Amino acid sequence: MNGRHSSSTEELRFFATLPRPCPYLDDRSAVSVFADPQARFSMTLYAQLARYGFRRSGNDLYVPACPGCSECVPVRLSVAQFLPSRSQRRVWRRNRDLDWEIRLPRDSEDLFPLYRDYLRARHPGGGMDEPSETDYRQFLDSDWSDTRFLVGSLSGRPLVVAVTDIMHNALSAVYTFYDVAEARRSPGTLAVLRQVELARSGHRAWLYLGYWIAGSEKMDYKNRFRPLQAYRHGRWHDLAAIA
Repeated sequence: MNGRHSSSTEELRFFATLPRPCPYLDDRSAVSVFADPQARFSMTLYAQLARYGFRRSGNDLYVPACPGCSECVPVRLSVAQFLPSRSQRRVWRRNRDLDWEIRLPRDSEDLFPLYRDYLRARHPGGGMDEPSETDYRQFLDSDWSDTRFLVGSLSGRPLVVAVTDIMHNALSAVYTFYDVAEARRSPGTLAVLRQVELARSGHRAWLYLGYWIAGSEKMDYKNRFRPLQAYRHGRWHDLAAIA
């Protein structure tokens, strides 16, 4: 069946990108496989592909497929079984002064300056540090996803934003950005804790956390959420069994 009318994984076509420098590992090339961008995506299809490690970026669904390298491991957290560690409980208490709201993407345009300043601070000179408002919308939202912005504010000033996709039985953490001057609050950890809370309130089983690389300082915080599962060799495993 033509991929333009796809509604299931059996009907999809997939396309690989040309090699490009890996953003995480020096001296390596990265290749991604994208679901046919002309296909008709839905949250149902997205949930199917998420079970195989796919992620969303804008309107696209992709998975790393680097020849000779399998360091990017899809990971997900069991919401029902998760118990915060002592340090994670401290992060939650440290941020009790924040007020939280859940917004639709169309109500989140005012968060663009926070997003822009975050990229300028965290990715200077990397081509991402001067985004436009169009870049902001096209990266975080899509035409078909059920997306929410979880916004933590202090006295009306947004400090941390967790962009989250809502599936029938899971949430998928799309991206987090925050005021880098408030790094002492551990906003990355806080964002995951807030998404766990949202998943529990909706009786969802999983929180997909994207990709984890053993030894990567940028991704090490994910490994501190347990029990964490990793997708390897066509199935999900306890991360402790393969790490």
